[in-house]
Amino acid sequence: MQIEFTHKQSAHCENGVVSNLMRHNGFEVSEPMVFGIGSGLLFCYIPFLKVNHAPVVTYRAMPGFIFNRFAKRVGIKIKREKFSNPESAKARLDENLKKNNPVGLQVGVYNLLYFPDEYRFHFNAHNLVVYGKENDNYLISDPVMEQVTTLTEKQLEKVRFAKGAFAPKGHIYYPTEFPEKLELKSAIIKGIKQTCREMTAPFPIVGTNGIKTISKLIRKWPKKKGAKVANHYLGQVVRMQEEIGTGGGGFRYIYAAFLQEASQILDNENLKELSKEMTQIGDDWRDFAVNASRIYKNRSAQDDAYNKVADQLEAIANSEAAFFKKLKKAI
Repeated sequence: MQIEFTHKQSAHCENGVVSNLMRHNGFEVSEPMVFGIGSGLLFCYIPFLKVNHAPVVTYRAMPGFIFNRFAKRVGIKIKREKFSNPESAKARLDENLKKNNPVGLQVGVYNLLYFPDEYRFHFNAHNLVVYGKENDNYLISDPVMEQVTTLTEKQLEKVRFAKGAFAPKGHIYYPTEFPEKLELKSAIIKGIKQTCREMTAPFPIVGTNGIKTISKLIRKWPKKKGAKVANHYLGQVVRMQEEIGTGGGGFRYIYAAFLQEASQILDNENLKELSKEMTQIGDDWRDFAVNASRIYKNRSAQDDAYNKVADQLEAIANSEAAFFKKLKKAI
Protein backbone atom coordinates (compact mmCIF):
# COMPACT_ATOMS: atom_id res chain seq x y z
CA MET A 1 0.00 0.00 0.00
CA GLN A 2 1.87 3.04 -1.26
CA ILE A 3 0.05 6.18 -2.34
CA GLU A 4 1.61 8.62 -4.76
CA PHE A 5 2.13 11.49 -2.31
CA THR A 6 4.25 14.64 -2.59
CA HIS A 7 6.15 15.46 0.60
CA LYS A 8 6.91 19.12 1.18
CA GLN A 9 8.79 20.34 4.25
CA SER A 10 7.15 23.05 6.36
CA ALA A 11 7.91 25.10 9.48
CA HIS A 12 4.98 23.82 11.53
CA CYS A 13 3.47 20.35 11.60
CA GLU A 14 -0.29 21.03 11.52
CA ASN A 15 -0.03 23.66 8.77
CA GLY A 16 2.25 21.35 6.80
CA VAL A 17 -0.07 18.35 7.10
CA VAL A 18 -3.07 20.39 5.93
CA SER A 19 -1.13 21.99 3.06
CA ASN A 20 0.23 18.61 1.90
CA LEU A 21 -3.18 16.89 2.14
CA MET A 22 -4.79 19.75 0.20
CA ARG A 23 -2.10 19.52 -2.49
CA HIS A 24 -2.66 15.76 -2.74
CA ASN A 25 -6.34 16.46 -3.42
CA GLY A 26 -5.62 19.01 -6.15
CA PHE A 27 -5.64 22.31 -4.21
CA GLU A 28 -2.40 24.28 -3.93
CA VAL A 29 -2.60 26.11 -0.59
CA SER A 30 0.58 27.33 1.08
CA GLU A 31 1.48 26.67 4.71
CA PRO A 32 1.16 30.38 5.68
CA MET A 33 -2.27 30.56 4.02
CA VAL A 34 -3.49 27.55 6.02
CA PHE A 35 -2.13 29.14 9.21
CA GLY A 36 -3.69 32.56 8.57
CA ILE A 37 -7.10 31.35 7.45
CA GLY A 38 -7.14 28.93 10.40
CA SER A 39 -6.37 31.78 12.84
CA GLY A 40 -3.35 29.86 14.08
CA LEU A 41 -1.48 32.81 15.60
CA LEU A 42 -2.06 33.19 19.32
CA PHE A 43 -0.34 33.82 22.62
CA CYS A 44 -1.66 32.13 25.72
CA TYR A 45 -0.19 31.46 29.16
CA ILE A 46 -1.80 28.43 30.85
CA PRO A 47 -0.47 28.30 34.44
CA PHE A 48 -2.63 25.35 35.52
CA LEU A 49 -1.30 23.07 32.72
CA LYS A 50 2.30 21.89 32.95
CA VAL A 51 4.45 20.27 30.26
CA ASN A 52 7.96 19.17 31.24
CA HIS A 53 7.34 20.50 34.77
CA ALA A 54 6.76 24.08 33.61
CA PRO A 55 3.58 26.08 32.86
CA VAL A 56 2.46 25.97 29.24
CA VAL A 57 3.09 28.99 27.06
CA THR A 58 1.62 28.59 23.59
CA TYR A 59 2.09 30.72 20.49
CA ARG A 60 -0.54 28.91 18.44
CA ALA A 61 -4.16 27.79 18.55
CA MET A 62 -4.99 24.48 20.24
CA PRO A 63 -4.16 21.33 18.25
CA GLY A 64 -6.78 20.65 15.58
CA PHE A 65 -8.27 24.17 15.64
CA ILE A 66 -6.28 25.38 12.62
CA PHE A 67 -7.53 22.61 10.32
CA ASN A 68 -11.11 22.85 11.64
CA ARG A 69 -11.29 26.60 11.06
CA PHE A 70 -9.54 26.39 7.69
CA ALA A 71 -11.92 23.66 6.51
CA LYS A 72 -15.03 25.54 7.60
CA ARG A 73 -13.90 28.80 6.02
CA VAL A 74 -12.88 27.42 2.62
CA GLY A 75 -15.78 24.96 2.36
CA ILE A 76 -14.22 21.52 2.82
CA LYS A 77 -15.33 18.76 5.19
CA ILE A 78 -13.01 16.70 7.36
CA LYS A 79 -13.46 13.53 9.35
CA ARG A 80 -11.82 13.02 12.75
CA GLU A 81 -11.75 9.92 14.93
CA LYS A 82 -10.18 8.86 18.22
CA PHE A 83 -10.00 5.31 19.53
CA SER A 84 -10.09 3.50 22.84
CA ASN A 85 -7.75 0.72 21.67
CA PRO A 86 -4.78 0.41 19.25
CA GLU A 87 -6.37 -2.42 17.24
CA SER A 88 -9.31 -0.27 16.09
CA ALA A 89 -6.97 2.65 15.36
CA LYS A 90 -4.70 0.47 13.24
CA ALA A 91 -7.63 -1.06 11.36
CA ARG A 92 -9.03 2.37 10.44
CA LEU A 93 -5.61 3.56 9.29
CA ASP A 94 -5.06 0.49 7.10
CA GLU A 95 -8.58 0.82 5.69
CA ASN A 96 -7.82 4.35 4.50
CA LEU A 97 -4.48 3.37 3.01
CA LYS A 98 -6.16 0.56 1.02
CA LYS A 99 -8.49 3.23 -0.40
CA ASN A 100 -5.45 5.30 -1.46
CA ASN A 101 -6.35 7.95 1.12
CA PRO A 102 -3.38 9.49 2.99
CA VAL A 103 -4.33 10.60 6.50
CA GLY A 104 -3.17 12.99 9.19
CA LEU A 105 -2.30 11.66 12.63
CA GLN A 106 -1.77 13.39 15.97
CA VAL A 107 1.14 11.76 17.82
CA GLY A 108 3.50 12.12 20.76
CA VAL A 109 7.01 13.37 20.03
CA TYR A 110 8.97 11.53 22.73
CA ASN A 111 9.07 8.16 20.93
CA LEU A 112 9.50 9.45 17.37
CA LEU A 113 12.81 7.70 16.77
CA TYR A 114 13.66 9.69 13.63
CA PHE A 115 13.72 12.94 15.66
CA PRO A 116 17.10 14.09 17.03
CA ASP A 117 17.38 13.32 20.76
CA GLU A 118 17.26 17.00 21.78
CA TYR A 119 13.83 17.37 20.13
CA ARG A 120 12.31 14.28 21.72
CA PHE A 121 10.38 15.27 24.80
CA HIS A 122 6.86 14.75 26.18
CA PHE A 123 4.73 16.75 23.74
CA ASN A 124 1.62 15.04 22.35
CA ALA A 125 0.36 17.55 19.78
CA HIS A 126 2.61 16.73 16.84
CA ASN A 127 1.08 16.01 13.41
CA LEU A 128 2.23 13.88 10.49
CA VAL A 129 0.86 12.12 7.41
CA VAL A 130 0.83 8.36 6.79
CA TYR A 131 0.72 7.74 3.04
CA GLY A 132 1.40 4.02 2.73
CA LYS A 133 2.65 0.77 4.18
CA GLU A 134 5.33 -1.69 3.09
CA ASN A 135 5.37 -4.97 5.03
CA ASP A 136 5.65 -3.94 8.71
CA ASN A 137 6.62 -0.32 7.97
CA TYR A 138 4.30 2.65 7.66
CA LEU A 139 5.44 5.35 5.24
CA ILE A 140 5.60 8.68 7.05
CA SER A 141 5.54 12.22 5.67
CA ASP A 142 6.43 14.37 8.68
CA PRO A 143 6.25 17.96 7.39
CA VAL A 144 8.97 19.26 9.70
CA MET A 145 11.46 16.72 8.29
CA GLU A 146 13.37 17.23 5.05
CA GLN A 147 12.72 13.71 3.74
CA VAL A 148 10.02 11.06 4.16
CA THR A 149 10.69 8.29 6.69
CA THR A 150 9.14 5.13 8.16
CA LEU A 151 7.89 3.72 11.46
CA THR A 152 7.14 0.10 12.30
CA GLU A 153 3.65 -0.92 13.40
CA LYS A 154 4.76 -0.99 17.06
CA GLN A 155 6.59 2.33 16.83
CA LEU A 156 3.58 4.06 15.28
CA GLU A 157 1.23 2.54 17.84
CA LYS A 158 3.42 3.86 20.65
CA VAL A 159 3.31 7.48 19.43
CA ARG A 160 -0.41 7.31 18.54
CA PHE A 161 -1.24 6.24 22.08
CA ALA A 162 1.24 8.36 24.02
CA LYS A 163 0.10 9.27 27.54
CA GLY A 164 -0.09 12.66 29.25
CA ALA A 165 -1.40 16.12 28.34
CA PHE A 166 -3.15 16.24 24.94
CA ALA A 167 -2.99 12.42 24.70
CA PRO A 168 -3.76 11.70 21.00
CA LYS A 169 -5.80 8.50 21.57
CA GLY A 170 -5.07 7.29 18.05
CA HIS A 171 -6.38 10.54 16.55
CA ILE A 172 -6.80 10.27 12.77
CA TYR A 173 -8.16 12.94 10.39
CA TYR A 174 -8.53 13.61 6.68
CA PRO A 175 -10.59 15.73 4.26
CA THR A 176 -13.67 14.05 2.75
CA GLU A 177 -15.45 16.68 0.61
CA PHE A 178 -14.22 19.63 -1.45
CA PRO A 179 -15.87 22.55 -3.26
CA GLU A 180 -15.13 23.17 -6.94
CA LYS A 181 -13.12 26.24 -5.93
CA LEU A 182 -11.79 27.45 -2.59
CA GLU A 183 -13.28 30.80 -1.54
CA LEU A 184 -10.06 32.30 -0.19
CA LYS A 185 -11.04 35.98 0.00
CA SER A 186 -13.82 35.65 2.57
CA ALA A 187 -11.82 32.96 4.41
CA ILE A 188 -8.79 35.27 4.74
CA ILE A 189 -10.90 38.10 6.19
CA LYS A 190 -12.57 35.79 8.71
CA GLY A 191 -9.20 34.35 9.72
CA ILE A 192 -7.65 37.79 10.27
CA LYS A 193 -10.64 39.08 12.24
CA GLN A 194 -10.52 36.17 14.69
CA THR A 195 -6.76 36.55 15.21
CA CYS A 196 -7.21 40.27 15.91
CA ARG A 197 -9.98 39.52 18.43
CA GLU A 198 -7.93 36.93 20.27
CA MET A 199 -4.69 38.92 20.33
CA THR A 200 -6.48 42.00 21.75
CA ALA A 201 -8.77 40.06 24.13
CA PRO A 202 -9.30 41.67 27.57
CA PHE A 203 -7.98 38.70 29.52
CA PRO A 204 -4.67 38.57 31.45
CA ILE A 205 -3.45 35.26 29.99
CA VAL A 206 -4.39 35.71 26.31
CA GLY A 207 -2.95 37.76 23.46
CA THR A 208 -0.91 40.89 24.13
CA ASN A 209 -2.13 40.95 27.75
CA GLY A 210 -0.79 37.42 28.15
CA ILE A 211 2.63 38.58 26.90
CA LYS A 212 2.58 41.36 29.51
CA THR A 213 1.65 38.82 32.21
CA ILE A 214 4.66 36.65 31.32
CA SER A 215 6.86 39.76 31.36
CA LYS A 216 5.75 40.51 34.93
CA LEU A 217 6.24 36.89 36.02
CA ILE A 218 9.78 36.76 34.61
CA ARG A 219 10.71 39.65 36.93
CA LYS A 220 9.41 37.66 39.93
CA TRP A 221 10.65 34.15 39.11
CA PRO A 222 14.27 34.45 40.41
CA LYS A 223 13.25 35.48 43.95
CA LYS A 224 9.99 33.55 44.08
CA LYS A 225 11.12 30.29 42.45
CA GLY A 226 14.91 30.33 42.79
CA ALA A 227 17.47 30.38 39.97
CA LYS A 228 17.06 26.74 38.92
CA VAL A 229 13.27 26.83 38.50
CA ALA A 230 13.35 30.37 37.05
CA ASN A 231 15.81 29.20 34.40
CA HIS A 232 13.69 26.15 33.62
CA TYR A 233 10.52 28.25 33.24
CA LEU A 234 12.33 30.79 31.06
CA GLY A 235 13.68 27.95 28.93
CA GLN A 236 10.13 26.68 28.43
CA VAL A 237 9.00 30.10 27.11
CA VAL A 238 11.84 30.09 24.56
CA ARG A 239 11.49 26.44 23.60
CA MET A 240 7.80 26.85 22.77
CA GLN A 241 8.65 30.00 20.80
CA GLU A 242 11.61 28.79 18.77
CA GLU A 243 11.63 25.01 18.64
CA ILE A 244 8.10 23.59 18.67
CA GLY A 245 7.56 23.79 14.94
CA THR A 246 7.18 27.55 14.83
CA GLY A 247 9.75 28.41 12.19
CA GLY A 248 11.09 30.87 14.77
CA GLY A 249 9.73 34.03 16.32
CA GLY A 250 6.65 32.35 17.74
CA PHE A 251 5.00 31.93 14.31
CA ARG A 252 5.38 35.65 13.53
CA TYR A 253 7.39 34.99 10.36
CA ILE A 254 4.75 32.57 9.07
CA TYR A 255 2.03 35.11 9.79
CA ALA A 256 4.02 37.81 7.97
CA ALA A 257 4.21 35.50 4.93
CA PHE A 258 0.45 34.96 5.16
CA LEU A 259 -0.21 38.72 5.17
CA GLN A 260 2.05 39.19 2.16
CA GLU A 261 0.17 36.48 0.23
CA ALA A 262 -3.19 37.81 1.43
CA SER A 263 -2.31 41.33 0.23
CA GLN A 264 -2.12 40.00 -3.34
CA ILE A 265 -5.35 37.97 -3.15
CA LEU A 266 -7.30 40.87 -1.58
CA ASP A 267 -5.43 43.54 -3.56
CA ASN A 268 -4.71 45.34 -0.27
CA GLU A 269 -1.39 47.20 -0.04
CA ASN A 270 -1.90 47.84 3.68
CA LEU A 271 -1.49 44.14 4.36
CA LYS A 272 1.84 44.15 2.50
CA GLU A 273 3.15 46.93 4.77
CA LEU A 274 1.82 45.18 7.86
CA SER A 275 3.60 42.02 6.71
CA LYS A 276 6.90 43.90 6.96
CA GLU A 277 5.97 45.16 10.42
CA MET A 278 5.13 41.65 11.60
CA THR A 279 8.52 40.44 10.31
CA GLN A 280 10.18 43.09 12.50
CA ILE A 281 8.14 41.93 15.49
CA GLY A 282 9.34 38.39 14.75
CA ASP A 283 12.92 39.71 14.85
CA ASP A 284 12.18 41.27 18.26
CA TRP A 285 10.91 37.92 19.53
CA ARG A 286 14.06 36.25 18.25
CA ASP A 287 16.28 38.85 20.01
CA PHE A 288 14.37 38.11 23.22
CA ALA A 289 15.01 34.38 22.75
CA VAL A 290 18.75 34.93 22.26
CA ASN A 291 19.04 37.03 25.42
CA ALA A 292 16.83 34.69 27.45
CA SER A 293 18.87 31.66 26.35
CA ARG A 294 22.04 33.35 27.58
CA ILE A 295 20.44 33.60 31.02
CA TYR A 296 19.31 29.99 31.38
CA LYS A 297 22.38 28.47 29.74
CA ASN A 298 24.71 30.39 32.03
CA ARG A 299 22.36 29.81 34.97
CA SER A 300 22.52 33.51 35.80
CA ALA A 301 20.61 34.46 38.93
CA GLN A 302 21.05 38.21 38.55
CA ASP A 303 17.73 40.01 38.79
CA ASP A 304 18.72 42.67 36.28
CA ALA A 305 19.22 39.99 33.58
CA TYR A 306 15.65 38.81 34.05
CA ASN A 307 14.40 42.41 34.15
CA LYS A 308 16.11 43.17 30.84
CA VAL A 309 14.41 40.33 28.99
CA ALA A 310 11.14 41.22 30.74
CA ASP A 311 11.56 44.75 29.34
CA GLN A 312 11.97 43.27 25.87
CA LEU A 313 8.75 41.27 26.24
CA GLU A 314 6.84 44.28 27.49
CA ALA A 315 7.97 46.25 24.44
CA ILE A 316 6.90 43.37 22.16
CA ALA A 317 3.47 43.31 23.82
CA ASN A 318 3.03 47.03 23.15
CA SER A 319 4.16 46.63 19.53
CA GLU A 320 1.71 43.79 18.96
CA ALA A 321 -1.17 45.65 20.62
CA ALA A 322 -0.66 48.52 18.16
CA PHE A 323 -0.12 46.13 15.26
CA PHE A 324 -3.38 44.19 15.67
CA LYS A 325 -5.40 47.40 15.95
CA LYS A 326 -3.93 48.50 12.59
CA LEU A 327 -4.54 45.05 11.08
CA LYS A 328 -8.19 45.10 12.14
CA LYS A 329 -8.64 48.49 10.45
CA ALA A 330 -6.82 47.32 7.30
CA ILE A 331 -9.50 44.74 6.48
